[in-house]
Amino acid sequence: MPRSPATSTVPPSTALLTVAGGQLVAAPRAAPERVRRKRPASANPYLRLLATPGARAFTAGNLIARLPMGMLSVSAVIMIAGSRGSYALAGAVTATGLAATAVVAPFTARLVDRYGQARIAVPATALAVLGSLALVLCVHHDAPAWTLFAAYAATATTPNTGGMSRARWAHLHRGDPAALHTANSFEQAADELCFMLGPVLAAVLCGALFPEAGTLVGAFLLMTGVLVFAAQRATEPPPTPRTRTAVSPLRTPGMPALLAVFLATGAVFGALEVVSIAHAGGAILALQAAGSCAAGLLYGSLRPARNVHRRLLLCLTAMTALMSLPLLATTSTASLPVLALCLLLAGAATAPTMVTGMTLVQRATPAGQLNEGMTLSVTALLGGVAAGAATGGWLVEHAGTVSGYAAPMGAAALALAVAAAGTSLRRPGVSGGSAR
Repeated sequence: MPRSPATSTVPPSTALLTVAGGQLVAAPRAAPERVRRKRPASANPYLRLLATPGARAFTAGNLIARLPMGMLSVSAVIMIAGSRGSYALAGAVTATGLAATAVVAPFTARLVDRYGQARIAVPATALAVLGSLALVLCVHHDAPAWTLFAAYAATATTPNTGGMSRARWAHLHRGDPAALHTANSFEQAADELCFMLGPVLAAVLCGALFPEAGTLVGAFLLMTGVLVFAAQRATEPPPTPRTRTAVSPLRTPGMPALLAVFLATGAVFGALEVVSIAHAGGAILALQAAGSCAAGLLYGSLRPARNVHRRLLLCLTAMTALMSLPLLATTSTASLPVLALCLLLAGAATAPTMVTGMTLVQRATPAGQLNEGMTLSVTALLGGVAAGAATGGWLVEHAGTVSGYAAPMGAAALALAVAAAGTSLRRPGVSGGSAR
C-alpha cells in the first residue's frame, strides 16, 4: 500500500524538485547534520583544569623547568664539597646565590610583566645556565674560590617559573575563583613534588656518575623546560607596559603584611629542614614534602571558603598546631617511625597555607604585575628559609636537636600572629565576603 505524501520519507540522497528561473530543476537534499553530544564535564577539578586549551603543554614545560630548582643547590654543595673538601665553602657559595636571587628575581619578574614571558624568560634562563656551566668549569679546573661565588651568583637570573605558571592560570581563569583555587593548589603540589624529587635525583646523579652530573643535567632540564614553556604563546598573559603612575606591588594595600607572613612561613621550612637533617638525616624530609603535596591536592579539590583572609588564619592555626607534633615526638620518644609520622602530618598544613597566601597575593597585586608580586612573595619565603635555617642550626648546636624543633613551631606561631594583626591584608573595597 503506497504511503501518502504527508507520511512519506525521503532518503537524504534523494533529489528534491524546485523552481528556479521559471524552470523545474532538481536540487540535492543535504543530509541532516548529526547532533554532537558534548562530553559531560569531569567531576575531577584537576582534569577540568588541565582540559583548558594549551594548559597541558605549558604545564609540562613548567614541570621540566621547575625540577632543577630542587637539584641545583644540592648538586652545587655535593660538587664543591667533594672537590674542595669544605662544606663551609659549599654552603657559603649557595648562600651567596640565594642572596643574589633575592635581589635579582623581582627585577627579572618586572621585566617579564612589562615585555612578556617568552621575551624575558628565555634569555634570562640562558644566562643562568651559563652561570651553572661556569661553576662546573671553575670546580673542575680548581679555579680560585672567588670564581665559585661569581659563577653561582650568575644563576640568580633564573626566572620564577612557578610564578609565571600561576600568572597564566590567573589570565586564563580570571573571574573564576574556584578554578584559580584549584590551579594554585596544583602549582603548590607541583612545587612540593619537585623539591621532593629534585634533591634525590641530584644525589643519585652525582653519586652514580660524577660530581658535576647533577649540575649539568639540572641546567639542561631548566633550559629545555623554559623553551617548551615559552613556546606556548597562546596561553601567555599579554605584556603590560609600565606607566609612570604604576607603583611597586610592595606599596599595594595588604602586600607588606603578606610578605611578612611569607617570611615567617619560610622560617618554618628552613628550621624544620636543618633540624630534621641533624636529628634523623635528610631522607626523612621527603615525608614532610609528601604530606604537603597530598594535602595540597586534596585542598584544591574542595570548595574554598569565600573569606580568604579567614581561611589563611585557619591554615596558619593548623600549621602552628601540627608543627608542635615533631617537638612532642622527639621529647617523649626516640622512635624514628613516630617522628616520621609526625613530619608527615606536619606537612599537611603547609601547602594549604601557601595556596591561600598565594591567592591573597594575586588579589592584592595589580593584574599587570602578577609575576613581580608573586616573585616578591617567593623572595620573602626564601629569606625566611635562610633565617630559619640559621636559627635552627644555632639551636641544634647549642641546645640539641630536640629543642631545635621548637624553632619551626615558633615561626609558625609568628606567622599566625602577623596575619592576625595585619588587618591591611583586606584590600579596600573588597572587605565583603562575596569579594573573597
